[in-house]
Amino acid sequence: MFKRRRSPSPHTAAVLLALLDAYPQPTYGYDLSLKTELKSGTLYPILQRLHESDLLSAEWQPSPHEGKPPRHIYTLTAAGLELARQQRQDRAAQTSQQGREVKA
Repeated sequence: MFKRRRSPSPHTAAVLLALLDAYPQPTYGYDLSLKTELKSGTLYPILQRLHESDLLSAEWQPSPHEGKPPRHIYTLTAAGLELARQQRQDRAAQTSQQGREVKA
């Protein structure tokens, strides 16, 4: 089981949730940038940190477009999947709590 030391940043949580939405299908960085609305200077360092932490697998795939370079595809690992699911639960609990505060 993955033990985290602190909660992921809001940007990292957004990336994890986008990867969870696509799971088990691999996802390209460009697709993640569209879904999360993060610029490449923010997104790719997050992907690199997740990969270095063994929360994400990254593999090269040849481009389907002739003359274009290969590209990375990303998939959550078992530990990443657990963390992403926890993020979804945390976000749902936070949203529920905010709803209760508004009604009070």
